[in-house]
Amino acid sequence: MISADIVDLSSDDEEGSNLKAVKLEPDVVGAVMLPKEHTKKDVIKHEKPNTEFVSQRFDENRSPNVLSAGQSSSSILDQVPSPADDSGLTSPSPLCPAPVCRQFWKAGNYDDAVAAKVTVQSSKGHLHVHPMFLHSNATSHKWAFGAVAELLDNAVDEIPNGATFVNVDKILNARDGSPALLIQDDGGGMDPEAMRRCMSFGFSDKKSKSAIGQYGNGFKTSTMRLGADVIVFSRHVNNRVSTQSIGLLSYTFLSRSGYNRIVVPMVDYEYNKASGKMEILHGKEHFMSNLSTLLQWSPYSSEAELLKQFDDIGSHGTKVIIYNLWYNGDRRMELDFDTDPEDIFIGRDIKKIDTLRASKAICEQHIANQLQYSLREYLSILYLRISENFKIVLRGRAVLHRNLADDLKFIEYILYKPQSGGFVEGVVVTTIGFLKEAPHVNIHGFNVYHKNRLILPFWRVVSYSDNRGRGVAGVLEANFIEPTHNKQDFERTSLFQKLETRLKEMTWEYWDYHCGLLGYCVKKQLRVTSSSQIPSSITVPAGTENPHILKQCFPVTVTEVRERARGRSEQCTLESQGKSREGVCIKRKADVLVEDGQSVRANQPKNQQAVILLEENRKLRAKCSDYEKRKEELNLKATQIRRNVREVELEIQRLLDELKSMEAVKVEGIV
Repeated sequence: MISADIVDLSSDDEEGSNLKAVKLEPDVVGAVMLPKEHTKKDVIKHEKPNTEFVSQRFDENRSPNVLSAGQSSSSILDQVPSPADDSGLTSPSPLCPAPVCRQFWKAGNYDDAVAAKVTVQSSKGHLHVHPMFLHSNATSHKWAFGAVAELLDNAVDEIPNGATFVNVDKILNARDGSPALLIQDDGGGMDPEAMRRCMSFGFSDKKSKSAIGQYGNGFKTSTMRLGADVIVFSRHVNNRVSTQSIGLLSYTFLSRSGYNRIVVPMVDYEYNKASGKMEILHGKEHFMSNLSTLLQWSPYSSEAELLKQFDDIGSHGTKVIIYNLWYNGDRRMELDFDTDPEDIFIGRDIKKIDTLRASKAICEQHIANQLQYSLREYLSILYLRISENFKIVLRGRAVLHRNLADDLKFIEYILYKPQSGGFVEGVVVTTIGFLKEAPHVNIHGFNVYHKNRLILPFWRVVSYSDNRGRGVAGVLEANFIEPTHNKQDFERTSLFQKLETRLKEMTWEYWDYHCGLLGYCVKKQLRVTSSSQIPSSITVPAGTENPHILKQCFPVTVTEVRERARGRSEQCTLESQGKSREGVCIKRKADVLVEDGQSVRANQPKNQQAVILLEENRKLRAKCSDYEKRKEELNLKATQIRRNVREVELEIQRLLDELKSMEAVKVEGIV
């Protein structure tokens, strides 16, 4: 365990960004110490808590221009009272100062009269991470909801550690009553060591392959993108040892105080079984120095108010409070809490549906548009799968999980095996179909997930002309390509380009064969040149064991395609009556095998792999049918059991009534 209680985020010119623990010596109370010059083998590791540091004066941490502006050279930490005078410690200032600039995209412009400048100490063998980096690092999030999603990812990754919910809500800053954003979960929480890793750059202890987070940078970028300051409360239990930690990452504190590197004040407590109370860690002087900073720059002006934030956390969990929220270019708060009391909007002029034409109203109400400004809509599709025991609660109401595949009709499935260097990188099943609002919407695109997390919503891979591709949408999970750091796009690798090309082909193939189902005019003439081949522009109907071969050497007329489409529509309608979506979707496109962009048709007898795939498809259909029958049987049994229970309850109630009547008669007889 690191014995320091202020984290100094510095970087070595050879090693990159590293966590520096700053130790405060008893004879220099409140001073921020710089770490000793080190080589590669001397890089500080968390496993060695006894690493020593050489102390230096606080003047090296302050900007020269701040001192020349007439400010005191003493640190804000020097203003704390002595440990003997710690009773009733409160903030010396009545208000937590707001950032110099409240607009995010302008907040990185430091005022030279106030802010610190980067000072390079070449003789020390290392560089400082300047507070401006907090802002520039956060600009990777162009979209505020993307930053919120990053914080929810941390909560979802805690599901294996027992997390059952994550709560997103608006609270009020205890100092000035301004809105603040709360994100709280009941996961495993963080011990003091984990809290320091969370506040530093590039550290990630998520070892699970299914974990969404991996870069160790999401917490910093997301919180600083939403507001200038964040305070974190976390409680953790390990080996029956309970700890609770409080950390402050404050862009306002660093910029207004004139720091030229990032420092993070923290305080830690540990439960003492003998006394039955929480006791401070890392020494009282160190604790009081950091507590003084927390009380001046956080929304809470006393230690009692800070500790009260743990009341609703329980035995373990984490609470993140982001305050001094950013404004947009119109000088309005970027997050809109007022338009809908059960939602959070991104400040924008939302069109009134009743003033739009019917077709435009349908498009405006579609989730593809609503997710751009409604956090509730975005969170409903953020994860492809969600545990039944886990809930996302937004402003007091649970977010209903939504599977975008449920919004499709005439569904088909396409298997895709991306290859790189002759090796198969993975297997992807793409669900494709028409949006249920088609043809009245001009929306198209694929919803691409990575490790269960939505990366690209309604990604438009084609620019359709003559409506070719209009209304076609799909869902897939692409774990073979890597997302960017902000998880709003993918790295533009060759595998990604191949995927984009294949999705274009899927869109056009699906449209050419199915557009007649929506009443579109089939303009393209389809031609077959061989009885053993099917044109690549035609997709074999889902569920067709032996694909029909079009007339040899003759063009297919528009009328024939329309008739087939009409027959297919009627077939889908009949099969869908009285069945769930899973029942309808049994008609799988399993007779098409796609490998690295090349389609291989199952009606070719030499293709053994396609034959095997068809056989597996038949088995899966049989299993689905069995599951449906078992489900109906279980439902009937459950209904019968409920009836029996109800009858038993009624019988018990009748007997109780008789017993009461008998007792009443007995009492009357005695009287």
